Amino acid sequence: MGPHSGEWGWSAHERYPPFNPIVPFDSHGESRSDKSAETARDYLYLTTVPVLQRAVIPNRRIHQQPVISGMFTNGPEYEGRLGKPFAPPPITLKEIYDAVPKHLLRKNLLTSTYYCVRDIGCCIILFCFASAIECIVDDYISLIVGGEVKLMKITLWVVYWWWQGLVFASFFFLGHEVQLYASVCTCGFAYAFNKLGHQGLYESQYVNDTLGFLFHSFILSPFFAWKASHNAHHRAVASIERDENYVPYERSEYNLPPRAQTSSIDYSEIFDETPVFTFLKLFAVLLTGWWMYLGANFLGSRRHPNGTNHFSPYAPIFRPHERTGIILSDIGILVMCFALCYAMAVHGFKTVMAYYFIPYMVLVQSLDRYVWKLSRCFNPSSTSIALVMVTFLQHSDPTVPHYHQEQWTWIRGAAATIDRPLLGWMGRFFLHNASHDHVAHHYFSYAPFYNLPEITKYISGVLKEHYVYDSTNTFYALYRSFTQCVFVEDEDSIAFYRDKHGNAVRQVEECLNVFVE
Repeated sequence: MGPHSGEWGWSAHERYPPFNPIVPFDSHGESRSDKSAETARDYLYLTTVPVLQRAVIPNRRIHQQPVISGMFTNGPEYEGRLGKPFAPPPITLKEIYDAVPKHLLRKNLLTSTYYCVRDIGCCIILFCFASAIECIVDDYISLIVGGEVKLMKITLWVVYWWWQGLVFASFFFLGHEVQLYASVCTCGFAYAFNKLGHQGLYESQYVNDTLGFLFHSFILSPFFAWKASHNAHHRAVASIERDENYVPYERSEYNLPPRAQTSSIDYSEIFDETPVFTFLKLFAVLLTGWWMYLGANFLGSRRHPNGTNHFSPYAPIFRPHERTGIILSDIGILVMCFALCYAMAVHGFKTVMAYYFIPYMVLVQSLDRYVWKLSRCFNPSSTSIALVMVTFLQHSDPTVPHYHQEQWTWIRGAAATIDRPLLGWMGRFFLHNASHDHVAHHYFSYAPFYNLPEITKYISGVLKEHYVYDSTNTFYALYRSFTQCVFVEDEDSIAFYRDKHGNAVRQVEECLNVFVE
């Protein structure tokens, strides 16, 4: 069974070791008169305070049962981090790598090919299903439901759009897996690996690049351009100065007064908005966010000048040796656009819209990491709940820090990512463990995705309380991050998000604060 079994991912015994309850009774149910006052106080504490909000009692352990939260409540793991002082993980990269069996890092030719063929097959089957909807309804379902034919057609098309959108997303993540990077990870010492990167399906870089190019071009994504910017993200994840995506806005960028001088009115003037405006803003950016990022680097990394895009081979995102790949990416998208225009000429605009573009919008809305960024041009305190935004939730959480340069290391940045059971089994099947095992992906980006669940089990044992998992309902987690991940303080070396009232749910340990100052 994988590491994320059960509704919340981990069984009680995997996530919480068996505890021995402390009870002021003997085995026959009779009161123990020799129990000390300390034990009695412990028992009262253990029976009245929620498990995940308790401080640790030395030499005392209790048994943790699974905690099931509702749709609009925080997951138990998140509750456990709330209010708990934070200290960076005191581990080395060698400890992480030594903990994982090396066979989990090797690719399997047949397994990798199976996933590629499976996803392509699902896409073809769903296209065939869509082409048969009219026949299915007119020849079969109409005989059963009578006059509700139109409603049944709409229902079947919605079913097609959802599942085909997930298949398109699977193409995105398969292309993501075959990227290749070369980088050096540093955490106190240089620790280089000659295969560090996303060469996660086949040993051949040419095979990986070819598959990634085809998969991404089919969904109008510039493979080599996105590969370059995503490479930068992996090299500097969670670094406020150097990360390519999800860089928090700082207090000074909103022209807020210093922390000690800011009033509630100052926050309200900048961050308050009407619900109607919020809804319209989210709807607009859901439709345009991904393409505005690709086309204009809109609110991307602030190291790049305005107008930076993913289509010009001379954009500052790219290095000189990457320019040929950028041109190939542009050609791939142009060829796909030509194919779509030809399909419209032959089959009509409505047909291509139904078969391709509506599922594509499901893909874009589910992957749109930049909705959060784009919303900040209006107001960062959006409370709208959009469709799943996979990559946003992987790196945005009120209980997870970002680092300024003086405190950032690669191993700290990789630990500042979040595993979520996004979409349950559908997320595992179609998104290829991208959300369920994202922490392992950052530490072992060249490992095949189908081994990430096992790798997660091993590295979580090393990271311990520094392994971040959140079983909160996806849509509530999205709402929570939209409302609480607003800005960070300029002077905090280890910075936690603050909400629109300037409050953070977590602080750095007091002794560590003295050290970083």
